[in-house]
Amino acid sequence: MKTWLITGCSSGFGQRLALAAAQRGDQVIATARDVKTIGEMAEPFGGRMITLPLDVTDAAATKTAVAKAVETFGGFDVLVNNAGHGLFGAIEEGTPEEYRPMFEVNVFGLIEITRAALPVLRRSGGTIVNMSSGAGIAGGAGGGYYNAAKFAVEGISEALAGELKPFGIRVLIVEPGPFRTDFLGRSIMMAANEMPEYAVSSRKHYRETNNGNQAGDPDKAIAVILRAVDADDAPLHLPLGPIAHAIAERKLAAFRSDIDAWRDITIATDFDQP
Repeated sequence: MKTWLITGCSSGFGQRLALAAAQRGDQVIATARDVKTIGEMAEPFGGRMITLPLDVTDAAATKTAVAKAVETFGGFDVLVNNAGHGLFGAIEEGTPEEYRPMFEVNVFGLIEITRAALPVLRRSGGTIVNMSSGAGIAGGAGGGYYNAAKFAVEGISEALAGELKPFGIRVLIVEPGPFRTDFLGRSIMMAANEMPEYAVSSRKHYRETNNGNQAGDPDKAIAVILRAVDADDAPLHLPLGPIAHAIAERKLAAFRSDIDAWRDITIATDFDQP
């Protein structure tokens, strides 16, 4: 039996993962900014699931949630950083009022809860699951702010993997492609300052036509995440679905092409000489 601390459980992958873990007999601390949105989740599971309010951008609140988890279950061995939301729009279209809150949750909130959880995890080892995205693998026009936030998650996760390996703590970066969650609905916003110059790269039509119609089955994604958390040989990077894999393959090919194109110039040049 594992004990999970999961952020962002009001919907999407966070909610589904909390329920799936509890249904298989694990203990779960499910959190959300507004605990009323998840209040009924715990009822079918007796004392194996508790729900807590948690604003991950509040450092004091993260410490309180961790302390309550320790008080209730003696600790936890899986931390899932799922809380987050997105922003679509060209870089010029975005405003600080739109992109800064996204970074506060997706990046700085992840840092706060992770720092609060590490003293617990270092005592017994465990797994940190950081929810990234195909958008964290490669940038794309119209999604730059969300790309940047998820690129930050990837970099933090890779650094953590090296720092925490001596303590027996694994890091798993989950990189889903499109799945039928409500991410394109309540979890994504469009930059309000729509500029006709960027109409060709706008993701507004994509959002409107794909919300709820994404190809991926989220329950199958959750099954893979559970399998990876249980596995002894889970990778650091876990792209989910054929679209995420295609993004990764294109990124690898493009990166290799860039490296090879100027290899002779960038290696042959003697950078050490004045």
